[in-house]
Amino acid sequence: MADTIPSPDAPPAKEFFIQGITSDGRQFRPSDWAERLCGVMACFRPEGSGGRNAHLQYSPYVRPVLLNGVRSVVVNEELRQIEPLAYHFVVDFAKDNDLQILQGCLLPDAEAPKST
Repeated sequence: MADTIPSPDAPPAKEFFIQGITSDGRQFRPSDWAERLCGVMACFRPEGSGGRNAHLQYSPYVRPVLLNGVRSVVVNEELRQIEPLAYHFVVDFAKDNDLQILQGCLLPDAEAPKST
């Protein structure tokens, strides 16, 4: 998938992860918290994207992921530019529930080398 590889001139994606672990190391409940949070944020997307079934897809700015067996949410900083209140909602959710926040970015999966 060549279209998922960013161009060398593109600025690096600014993202952070909200992990489903509290600051004292306990797993956050309910177990589907990441999917619920991302479902609430699904309407926030780039103008004209998503198409006919956009309401059935997660926002590209707030996506659930599994990191080392821990349910997490990847939040793209662009959400702050599109809708500051939505961005603050996500950040406040993490703070209110004492969830760990990690800075970083999610890299696209590398394509498997083709055997000849």
